Amino acid sequence: MFTRFSPAAKRVLRLAEQECRNLNHYYVGVEHLLLALCEERDAATAAYLAERGADCDDVHAELRRALGTGEDRLWDGILVTPRVRAVIGLADAAAGSDNPVEPVHLLAAIVAERCSLAAEILARIEGNYRGSRQVAG
Repeated sequence: MFTRFSPAAKRVLRLAEQECRNLNHYYVGVEHLLLALCEERDAATAAYLAERGADCDDVHAELRRALGTGEDRLWDGILVTPRVRAVIGLADAAAGSDNPVEPVHLLAAIVAERCSLAAEILARIEGNYRGSRQVAG
């Protein structure tokens, strides 16, 4: 599933798993993926977010407030949610067959998927940005 991922995209996946563990969650969700994208910043994802009026620090703070923490538990392993699998499929398709999946493809896939809490937060931030630009303009 991850053979076409660039080293940077693989780092994002590892960071998403670590975010999951840090929050005492037993699953890697799209929100953990977005947290990881905000932690593992690169120029393309920063530009993508900036075009939408989103700042990694704001996105990170919104996600942290929304997610909370799970209960302390012993782990048999971490599950990857079906929605994350869908996002990975969208990212793979966005990269094209001749290119590796990059972090920006994961971010674009989160936005395109539109059903996760992560996508809702990004849409809300973008809506606030567009609204403030219309008022100012």
